[in-house]
Amino acid sequence: MAEQTGMIEPFQAGQIRESAQGRIISYGTSSYGYDVRCSSEFKIFTNINSTIVDPKDFDEASFVDVKSDVCIIPPNSFALARTVEFFRIPRDVLVICLGKSTYARCGIIVNVTPLEPEWEGHVTLEFSNTTPLPAKIYANEGVAQMLFFGGDEICETSYKDRGGKYQGQTGVTLPKA
Repeated sequence: MAEQTGMIEPFQAGQIRESAQGRIISYGTSSYGYDVRCSSEFKIFTNINSTIVDPKDFDEASFVDVKSDVCIIPPNSFALARTVEFFRIPRDVLVICLGKSTYARCGIIVNVTPLEPEWEGHVTLEFSNTTPLPAKIYANEGVAQMLFFGGDEICETSYKDRGGKYQGQTGVTLPKA
């Protein structure tokens, strides 16, 4: 379905486990989902400005922008990134995202809210480093698995119908009130 409809671009049929540089954290299709990659654009949280974290008035100065093949997340902190893949979710599909076990076993939690029917864009990923040590995230390698749930019928009101505030996002997107 994804390959035929443009639901995921770029789309990788099958699992990719190696690159020219050697073994990588896998991405592409899996048994019942799709393993996404994170791009090389990161926003690393910093408390250097000692502001209050307010989802209604988020201070962009709370992040340091990094463009790199790796992201080092400070201990007990987090970083935002985005998927390499652009998604166009059909009106009868809901998508749930779970972190890959490779990162989970290192104390790195991937958090993504559900991708609702008719949402489209690059997915903003949040990586929480729950450890007391710096943690590394690899760009252009697998970081999370998307699980697709088909509805028995078309939803009455889609994300697009509601005019969702994150519709069409293309970069790492900060909270909007």
